[in-house]
Amino acid sequence: MPTGEVTLDVSQLYSGTGTAKLADLPAYEEAVRQQVPAGAVVRLTGAGPIWLYLRIAHVLHGRAKRLLYHSPVTGDVVIFDHDPY
Repeated sequence: MPTGEVTLDVSQLYSGTGTAKLADLPAYEEAVRQQVPAGAVVRLTGAGPIWLYLRIAHVLHGRAKRLLYHSPVTGDVVIFDHDPY
């Protein structure tokens, strides 16, 4: 993977408990901010509730250059792309 690309497995955010919890949302958001440098291309993958995926996308908007969702069925799906080139 080229420099500036980050793959984030959403299930790793809550692997300690095995279940994503709304009460832990601030910790998940902070973990995402720490793992994703500004201007990165980010690929989200892994099991997780839709509310967590949506919140991560919101946290990354304005931080990531490009956000992709990846599944074995669909491959990469562009969520947003703010790359001017």
